[in-house]
Amino acid sequence: MPTAVGSTNGLKPAPMALLPPIPLYRRLLRTHRNFLPKEMRLLGDEYVKSEFRAHRNVENPVHIIGFLTEWQMYAQKIEGDSWLGEKLESGKIDKMSDQQLGQLYELMQAIQKNERGHDDGDA
Repeated sequence: MPTAVGSTNGLKPAPMALLPPIPLYRRLLRTHRNFLPKEMRLLGDEYVKSEFRAHRNVENPVHIIGFLTEWQMYAQKIEGDSWLGEKLESGKIDKMSDQQLGQLYELMQAIQKNERGHDDGDA
């Protein structure tokens, strides 16, 4: 959840005005291109594309605002390098559906597979 300016967690940036879906989508891809290594960028781009495709026809305003807010906060974190080594909050994990947990697990496996591939090449 976005933090207020006077919050106790001074590491998170103050929330900014919510971007509409298409400009946010473009910002995410541009952020990946400018701030992530190639392998992470490819994985991230595919995930962003599939998530925006999956949410294209959502009509519930609460879901739309939550979706856009989380992706915008993600972009801010990537742009500021504050995501390195960060762990997911348990509250967010508790709120995830079974499908979302499955996607998270698949993402974790892809990242671990990618890291093992780099470890083999570096040795």
